[in-house]
Amino acid sequence: QVQFVESGGGLVQPGGSLRLSCASSSRFIFSMAWYRQAPGKQRELVAAISSGGSTFYLDSVKGRFTISRDNAKNTAYLQMNTLKPEDTAVYLCNGRPPTMNAWGQGTQVTVSS
Repeated sequence: QVQFVESGGGLVQPGGSLRLSCASSSRFIFSMAWYRQAPGKQRELVAAISSGGSTFYLDSVKGRFTISRDNAKNTAYLQMNTLKPEDTAVYLCNGRPPTMNAWGQGTQVTVSS
């Protein structure tokens, strides 16, 4: 059963940057994706990347976030720049579409002054 482990979150001021990492236990994940869930809101897809490098971004993060992956390490990354308070959420990774029983704990990102 595939598992994902996220890391790299933290507290950052508005305008700051963070880089998240997601390690997958499987190398057969065609599309890896980052999702986020803020308190009281539904989980949303933030960015995704296929094994070939094709990417998808949520409109509100375009131009600020960059997803990448290292297939040799079964790892995906999310570089987040110019962070805004509305980016505050738990960030989780999974495949796209997600594997329902593979959700990890996520990593908390808090953007606040």
